Amino acid sequence: MKAFGASRRSFLKSVLAAGTAPLVIPCDVLYGATAPSNRVNLASIGVGSQGGGLYNTLLQPDWVRVVAVADCFKERRETRAMQANEKYGGNVCTPYRDFRELLARADVDGVVVATPDHWHHHATALAMQAGKDVYCEKPLTLSINDNKDLLETARRYDRVFQYGTQQRSSSHIRTGCELVRAGVLGRLSRIEVDAPAGHKGGGSLEPIPVPEGLDYDMWLGPSRDRPYTQDRCASLGSYHSTDCSIGFIAGWGAHPLDVMTWALGDGPDAVPVSYEGTGVFGTGLFDACATWDVKGRFANGVDFVFKPGSDRTTFIGERGSISIARGYLKADPVGLLREPLPPRREPLRANTTGFHHTADFAQCVKTREQPCSPIHAAYHSDNISHLSLIAIKTGRTIAWDATKQTIVGDDEALRLMGRKIARYPYIA
Repeated sequence: MKAFGASRRSFLKSVLAAGTAPLVIPCDVLYGATAPSNRVNLASIGVGSQGGGLYNTLLQPDWVRVVAVADCFKERRETRAMQANEKYGGNVCTPYRDFRELLARADVDGVVVATPDHWHHHATALAMQAGKDVYCEKPLTLSINDNKDLLETARRYDRVFQYGTQQRSSSHIRTGCELVRAGVLGRLSRIEVDAPAGHKGGGSLEPIPVPEGLDYDMWLGPSRDRPYTQDRCASLGSYHSTDCSIGFIAGWGAHPLDVMTWALGDGPDAVPVSYEGTGVFGTGLFDACATWDVKGRFANGVDFVFKPGSDRTTFIGERGSISIARGYLKADPVGLLREPLPPRREPLRANTTGFHHTADFAQCVKTREQPCSPIHAAYHSDNISHLSLIAIKTGRTIAWDATKQTIVGDDEALRLMGRKIARYPYIA
């Protein structure tokens, strides 16, 4: 990453020096920090299935302007730019094939990264180096070491970061986490997390010509060098191929695992320190971990269970249980939900914008506050997915040192904290 990052910084400087970046003034200068007309200028990187949905949310607040969009598919980026320009009534949004050109623009305050998973680390790191705040879809990256790099990069460049765990913008989920934090369950004994299973296999591996309008080399980016196939650049290929992801154990597991770490304090103690498990991997192009059965333990002795299921986090304690899901908040006994919450010096952040999770990010770009899903929370919750997968791959119990933030006592598992990348100039 260091060699790649350095070369891209040179690229950004050369673009600016050549005068190819738009001659515009950043929004905080143009409108003023407290002026009613103050707007945040954002750009979208990746506007496919998930990225397209996020793009639509950016167009809703009138104090946000989408001034640029980048995608490897020509039709996607041009359609989205046209969509924004029709809304704004002018030539406001510019489409780009290469997102690095977008990062050179002085008027872009922040970016939304909704690329396939294998681009998350590089796109986010480059954006931060270019002085942009970042909203990044889950999972955070494809390795623990890359997670560490993004955490350090965000702190080094003092960037606002919002993780795409939008459930933190739901009031009932925040309430459930507040109840657990307040201790209404008494001493916890067990936490159960489930997330939808992955794909059992399939997907074409037969090479075919790259379709017109797709920059396939750019799409591959830091992924492995693979021929184009019918399913590789589709959603299923992005989500379930180990060339691009580690599967739904992280891609969807990020949501209920994030609820768990939010309720436990978002710190190192919110991460289990031991893991063991089994899993089944898909075949064909969709070869990521499809199902998993992981058991672990926290430093305080609380048991941890992570399995496929609906999308739910259940906390079990002396006084009963609380289950938190996207569609509900339940307790047994139900009276636990009516327990008065003690006053808190720092209550969990609420999204007060009236809009999507992306709007909470945009607001924090202006205020420089920590958003609902900050970088340190993303780092801790995403590591749980990776540690679970490493336990499955090795077939051994994995010990996590919460103080040193590393795996201990297993050299093979320690190596799996990183990820080999074969394509120049994307250096691991």
